[in-house]
Amino acid sequence: MTALEHASTLSFEDFKKAVLDDYKLAVTSRECSLLGRKEVLSGKAKFGIFGDGKEVPQLALAKAFQNGDFRSGYYRDQTFMMAIGVLNIETFFAGLYGNTDLNLEPMSAGRQMGGHFATHSLDENGNWKKLAEQKNSSADISPTAGQMPRLLGLAEASKYYRQLTDWDEASKFSNQGNEVAWGTIGNASTSEGLFFETINAAGVLQVPMVMSVWDDEYGISVHAKHQTTKESISEILAGFQRTESKKGFEVLTVKGWDYAALIKTYEEAARIARTEHVPVLIHVQELTQPQGHSTSGSHERYKSAERLKWEQEFDCIRQMRLWMIATNIANPEELDALESDIKKDVLEGKKQAWKSFLDPIKAEVQQLLEIVTQMPGLSQELIDNIADLKATREPIRKDILSLARKILRKTGANNEQLRAWTVAYAEKCQLLFSSNLFSESDKNIASVPEIAPILDANAETVDARIVLRDNFDALFTKYPQALIFGEDSGNIGDVNQGLEGLQQKFGEHRVADVGIREATILGQGIGLAMRGLRPIAEIQYLDYLLYAIQIMSDDLATLQYRTKGKQKAPVIIRTRGHRLEGIWHSGSPMGMIINAVRGIHVLVPRNMTKAAGFYNALMLADEPALVVECLNGYRLKEQLPENPGEYTTPIGIAEVLREGKDITVVSYGSTLRLVQAAATELAEQGIEVEIVDLQSLLPFDLTHICGASVSKTNRLLVVDEDVPGGASAYILQKIVEDQNAYRFLDCKPQTLTAKHHRPAYGTDGDYFSKPSADDIIEKILDMLAE
Repeated sequence: MTALEHASTLSFEDFKKAVLDDYKLAVTSRECSLLGRKEVLSGKAKFGIFGDGKEVPQLALAKAFQNGDFRSGYYRDQTFMMAIGVLNIETFFAGLYGNTDLNLEPMSAGRQMGGHFATHSLDENGNWKKLAEQKNSSADISPTAGQMPRLLGLAEASKYYRQLTDWDEASKFSNQGNEVAWGTIGNASTSEGLFFETINAAGVLQVPMVMSVWDDEYGISVHAKHQTTKESISEILAGFQRTESKKGFEVLTVKGWDYAALIKTYEEAARIARTEHVPVLIHVQELTQPQGHSTSGSHERYKSAERLKWEQEFDCIRQMRLWMIATNIANPEELDALESDIKKDVLEGKKQAWKSFLDPIKAEVQQLLEIVTQMPGLSQELIDNIADLKATREPIRKDILSLARKILRKTGANNEQLRAWTVAYAEKCQLLFSSNLFSESDKNIASVPEIAPILDANAETVDARIVLRDNFDALFTKYPQALIFGEDSGNIGDVNQGLEGLQQKFGEHRVADVGIREATILGQGIGLAMRGLRPIAEIQYLDYLLYAIQIMSDDLATLQYRTKGKQKAPVIIRTRGHRLEGIWHSGSPMGMIINAVRGIHVLVPRNMTKAAGFYNALMLADEPALVVECLNGYRLKEQLPENPGEYTTPIGIAEVLREGKDITVVSYGSTLRLVQAAATELAEQGIEVEIVDLQSLLPFDLTHICGASVSKTNRLLVVDEDVPGGASAYILQKIVEDQNAYRFLDCKPQTLTAKHHRPAYGTDGDYFSKPSADDIIEKILDMLAE
């Protein structure tokens, strides 16, 4: 039964109560915004960005939102979060203050600024909760339109679940695919390419997505005339409107201050998306922003007097109030009394949130004071510093730890009690801000057993692509929740035939072709994985990953961290790269990638058996990863394992490919074949090269095989296809600094990389752009001559 149908069965008194409850929630949210701004300006909070002016349409959205549904929105949606019961006054202010207690600040435990919302998809052990039985919000990010790509995947999951009949766990995540993914965005952010890419993809895929555009005519200080053609997103998207003969969107418009029309519009949007699996765009017009964009400025600076007067008159809460009075739901005196009570409630909730934030820190101050006030021989400077901390009414943890460290430095660090307390306190605080970058569950990569490929004496030798193909075949048979999609991945079985025949075997919904849209291919993977599926998102070439790198970095890589382990998206990103032909088909920008995606594992197998082992290992784990297959390796010969889908390549473990005593050469991927060729030639001169295959850049050589090798050979050369100072600099830092290999070196460690420019076309272009076997041999000879 919809809210409208339910309302038609209510008595007037029951209907009146429901409307009053909505109004109370809207006013509560507004008061939180108003008081929140004051808290920032007083210095108690660092920054504030609020949802004032958007309250009433969010009430309508919440009424249409059901268990199992997902939100993918942005930082204006506090009223909606309150309406679905996952945010209240105290948790709102806890987020504003940055409370690090997840029980008190459940959105991010203080890791994100206020206004960034999430629900908990995982229990305390990192296992999935029953998402179909709760209302869900994917974790917000700040970059405008960054929520869009994941929204596509959240919606597509319902389409997949509607066809998934052979997975016992499906009911935990979906009620037969009846869930809607709800997106929200500001009108100015619809100018972003990610918005248009997602809208187009949703129309192509026909997924149950409802996209709300909150339109207040501004993007910070910039008016819509500078943002959007015709100043109307619904007008320029009118061509997406579905017809009787062609699929598309249902495009709806509604005034953001019209409570009754909003309820009706959202109910209709939900019906269309939920039952028909058709995407809907709702352009919510004539909204306001009473306090301007954020606490960083005032909208009086850029809005005319006429506009400001209009905003006061058409404030959605004021208009709802007038409607309630006109329809005899309430009289002005009743509403005045209600609003007065709400102001008191919000003020009291704010005070309690501040107390809850401050009390633990004050207790930590007292712990330090009990130690340091008894210390003899302190300088007057330190005595004054201690007195200042004691007198501070609103201390922060930085003040506490900084003073403890200063006292240790100034007193010669000979107080064991203070030293032990400082170390323990620093570790405790660091965990508050640095835990959960990767999974800490019992399904993380460390839990995956190493299983060797079975290769008997009569193992068939095949093109390496066959190893991958047979392994994917085994995986899709083993895991009904697994699916793969990408450009040319379906009908032709990918450009290198690693998926040959699999679409015909498993169906178009599991092995799928998609359009040329890398950012939303990645977004599909994130959203599908957040709803319990195991997607493999294929980016055709490593060079094209740059289209998706922002979403990888801002959204996927930070997900576990920014929710303190309460959400995960174990998507596997499949691509191919390193060496082939030309500027955009043979790049290896690994330094850029590994420094942008901490939180995602980056795996660089040297052949397809190793790559298949990584896919098998990742399917046993619950963490996201990028697997970079060797672009020039698909037609090379490899033996075909007898246990496809079972053998695993250990993640984070390097491998010694050739033992030697004269020099350690560290590399990965396609370049290893050149290193091996160089080592073979050097062996003819009596030079024994030890070759280490990193296999994995993130994580890096967890058992310190590289350092152990250098301790034996006393020389280190890193060979890499990235530009100078790219991945090679990272590798060198890891080995020389983290593994302390500097202690064993007889000469300076060196790198051999590609040139500064992109690789040129053709065989000669490759030879003169990237390290060759000749370059490697000569570099090693030079190092041995030192």
